[in-house]
Amino acid sequence: MPPTLTTPAPSSPPAPVYLDHAATTRVLEEVVEVVARTMRDASLGNASSLHAAGRSARRVVEESRERIAQALGVRPSEVLFTSGGTESDNLAIKGTYAARVAGTGRRDRLVVSSIEHHAVLDSVEHLIASQAARVTWIEPDQDGLITPQALTAALEADGGPDTAALVSVMWANNEVGTVQPVPQLAEIAHAHGIPLHSDAVQALGQVALDLSTVDLGVVTGHKIGGPLGVGVLTAGRDQSPVPLSHGGGQERSLRSGTLDTPAIAGLAEAIALAVEHQDAHATRLVGLRDTLIEGALALDQGITVTGPWTPGDRARRLPANAHLRVADCDSDSLLYLLDAAGIACSTGSACSAGVARASHVLLAMGIPQEEARGALRLTLGRTSTQADVQAFLCALPGALERARRAHQSGPAVAAAEVTL
Repeated sequence: MPPTLTTPAPSSPPAPVYLDHAATTRVLEEVVEVVARTMRDASLGNASSLHAAGRSARRVVEESRERIAQALGVRPSEVLFTSGGTESDNLAIKGTYAARVAGTGRRDRLVVSSIEHHAVLDSVEHLIASQAARVTWIEPDQDGLITPQALTAALEADGGPDTAALVSVMWANNEVGTVQPVPQLAEIAHAHGIPLHSDAVQALGQVALDLSTVDLGVVTGHKIGGPLGVGVLTAGRDQSPVPLSHGGGQERSLRSGTLDTPAIAGLAEAIALAVEHQDAHATRLVGLRDTLIEGALALDQGITVTGPWTPGDRARRLPANAHLRVADCDSDSLLYLLDAAGIACSTGSACSAGVARASHVLLAMGIPQEEARGALRLTLGRTSTQADVQAFLCALPGALERARRAHQSGPAVAAAEVTL
């Protein structure tokens, strides 16, 4: 009898590798269960209603508020629920500026680091355009660090500290991962009677975080395995930003709107877990991060690490962040080629009106524009594994070769290269 021929089963494509956890990360199963259970609870009503169902919902909200306050080191009355980081930053910047100008008349200046997230930068630009606000930018050093000396110089400039309404410095940079000395910077601002706002969205769950050291702090759920569309602004009891929306007077009359009770319960669960497991989580991520960086550098392909980095360090750089610059390469082409190979990451560049531009963070750090255009941000999370890191390192050489070929050949060839 002729031999039996067996058709081999088609091989499954490799599982996608997700290295963009700084953009968003998978919701934790514990959070899903809390949100689903709260949504199914027939006894819950509108948390602003006075009947039994309303009081039941209010109890969930206030217990979540207390849980979050304890995790972040603030009082429950200082926890204000919002839709996320962007809304919280807008309320902190615009609302505090309006309150300080109205209160003193002379405090018309914002002192802001030049490497902030666009939720802060665009809020500042709006105030410049609409309210004639003045701004003094605090420039980072070559590692993306905002030093106490740089803040002091910025406060003394443009009329001196008495003209400053607010200082804003993020806790950790979302692109290059530099951790800022925020408590020390807050002491400098407070010595002049100036409140300090800090966007701590990237820091939560990776470094120790005590928001009692700042006047206005910002965190969000979806960066730590919580629900999308819910976040927190912590505002000290002596802070009274002018509200951006008006209605039912919820959240100290600073953020009106019906509270999303299930999402708030899920946010509380995510924040509590992030803080509880922060140390172990950071230790594991540092190992993966260092393997990734060392493996990329070992390729000897003109790759440079952006920001502070020494193996094992988790004080100056976020444990989950690896930011690489690649010589003679356009980062957008590299991103698309890696995506085609099943690797999801970020370029660290912004795109405005269809025109790719180098990152404002890298330019502020003094990196030449041509070098800044070859940036790649890789960020790890709870689901990241050594296999993910190895898959990236295996895919990188081939993607680099094709991206460089496209870079040298011009836009038309680049477009064809990344679609092959």
